[in-house]
Amino acid sequence: MFGFASDYVGLSIMLLAGLFALAKGGRPEKIGAGTMLVAWFLSILAQNLVGYDATQWPVFIIDLVVLGVFIALVWKSPRSWPVWASALQLLAVASHVMVFLRMQPTISAFYTVVNMAAYGIMLAITVGAFLAWQERRAVGQDTE
Repeated sequence: MFGFASDYVGLSIMLLAGLFALAKGGRPEKIGAGTMLVAWFLSILAQNLVGYDATQWPVFIIDLVVLGVFIALVWKSPRSWPVWASALQLLAVASHVMVFLRMQPTISAFYTVVNMAAYGIMLAITVGAFLAWQERRAVGQDTE
C-alpha cells in the first residue's frame, strides 16, 4: 500500500490538512474535509481489494459523489473555497472520462492529475478552515 516515501508525504498532507479542517474549520470545511478523507480511504480500499487494473469504475463513482458534495457546498456555503474544490474535482472526473473514452493519456499523467487535484482540494479546504477560524476569533466565538 505505501511503498514509496512520496506515499507517506501524501498520507501526511491528507491527514494533517484534514485534521486541521476538522478541528478548526466551520461546518462547510468539516464536511469537505470529512468527504475528502473518506473518499481517499475508500479509493485506497478499492485499489487494494479490486486491484489497480479494475479500480477505474469504483474510484470514478467515488469521485462523482465527492463532486456532488462540493457542488452542494458551492450552492449552500457562503465561502469561496468550494468553488475551487469543485473545479479541481471536476478535473479529476474529466481525467476518468478521458480514460473511459480511450483518449489514451499516459497512466502517469492520469495519476498526476488526480493526485495534484486532491492536493489542491486539500489546500483549498485548509485555507477555508483557516479563514473560518480567524473569522470566529475576530468576533470572539473561538476562545481557545
